[in-house]
Amino acid sequence: VPCDGFSDIETLGCPSHFFEDELMCILNMEGRKGLTWKYYAKKILYFLRQQNILKNLKEYLQRPTDRQSFLEGAVLIDQYCNPLSDICLRSVQAQVEEITEKVRKVLRGRNPRHPSLASKAGEVLVAEVELQRQVLDAMNCVLYEQLKYKGNELDYYNSLNSYIHQVLIRRTGIPISLSVLYLTIARQLGVKLEPVNFPSHFLLRWCQGKEGSTDIFDYTYIDAFGKGKQLTVKECEYLIGHHVTEEFYGVVTSKEVLQRMVGNLLNLGKRESTDQSYQLLRDSLDLYLAMYPDNVQHLMLQARLYFHLGIWPEKVLDILQHIQALDPSQHGAVGYLVQHTLEHIERRKEEVGPEVKQRSDEKHKEVCFSIGLIMKHKRYGYNCVIYGWDPACMMGHEWIRNMNVHSLPHGPHQPFYNVLVEDGSCRYAAQENLEYNSEPREIPHPDIGRYFSEFTGTHYLANTELEIRYPEDLELTRATVQKSYSSGKE
Repeated sequence: VPCDGFSDIETLGCPSHFFEDELMCILNMEGRKGLTWKYYAKKILYFLRQQNILKNLKEYLQRPTDRQSFLEGAVLIDQYCNPLSDICLRSVQAQVEEITEKVRKVLRGRNPRHPSLASKAGEVLVAEVELQRQVLDAMNCVLYEQLKYKGNELDYYNSLNSYIHQVLIRRTGIPISLSVLYLTIARQLGVKLEPVNFPSHFLLRWCQGKEGSTDIFDYTYIDAFGKGKQLTVKECEYLIGHHVTEEFYGVVTSKEVLQRMVGNLLNLGKRESTDQSYQLLRDSLDLYLAMYPDNVQHLMLQARLYFHLGIWPEKVLDILQHIQALDPSQHGAVGYLVQHTLEHIERRKEEVGPEVKQRSDEKHKEVCFSIGLIMKHKRYGYNCVIYGWDPACMMGHEWIRNMNVHSLPHGPHQPFYNVLVEDGSCRYAAQENLEYNSEPREIPHPDIGRYFSEFTGTHYLANTELEIRYPEDLELTRATVQKSYSSGKE
């Protein structure tokens, strides 16, 4: 579905929840049927919800700084990257309030007359530092001793560490996500902590001197990732292993906090080359450009990503035109991408339709398996479903060499199959490595609906698009399954 095609929805003038309800009806259909409808309904719902969240983010950024809650900003990022999950600001706030109540309970036991117990939520204590210290000590007790929150050192580069609803569920995260939680609770209890964009390790600062002081030595620095440990300036440098200038100890705005959170996700998206990482890269670029729409570096990255994925070429041209207007020095890179994008658009116009593979063709006589069959890999043991085949290996020499295909008895000169694997990957497997699965089961792959309309209990039924490409496979699949079951009964 072309992204600009969604503009038709807006012209209908209906409330957005009308479309959401219809799409949710499709997604809630009986589990094994309507797989293709569900596949595209999920994509449309993903897009529509993201458009709404993006509007909310832009409204958030237009508010005065003192009305930009750090927690709300973190929730908006979380919602945008996980639009199909049930993530609600009110729910997240309620969970944070539960933790705050636990802190109040500990504080009440230690100092029943503590002023924060009587103050309104968010009211800053003007009391002495010792009373604020009591709040922070109670917070550390609840968060790190009772609830066992901790920095995720073992799986640091997991995107779940950046999503605030997952931080609350898993009780682990990275410095910035734990800092947002810590700062929010502290402010609800009257202790004003401020975010510090420290290099390599996000920190909070707590004023020990005159409020608003510009002297970095008037502050204690708090490491929410390190169980709320309180650090001096020198200890902050020990934490990252090198000296930094005073500017890195300064307070940052909520927008800069969100920029760093999005930057972390963007870097995670760059780490791998999988469908999941590409989606994370797309989402984080959208978020970054919502905050900084004229950032040439990220606009260029977005254009290259869309070009690499072969999607939305018209949008690529729009982005490149914007880059050229912002920075004429990018003419060379822009010109190269414009030329190749225009070529891609022309090739798309010339496409005559999908390649049709007939079983009756003599060159296909060695192909034993058909689309929709549930298979098992003899060597690696994974379960999969076939969604395409070639009479011989169609990959390039480098892939054949890297995958050591020549070591197979029949080498590349045998049928190869495109398969969706139960672990969510897509693979290209040699015929001699596959066998029919005598105990077929559903394959939980996110792209299953792209190719199949239904799971019958023994095999998958191809959807219209796949039937056009493999018109003679459907009957063969049924015959194979029927023969397998009848021989099994014998």
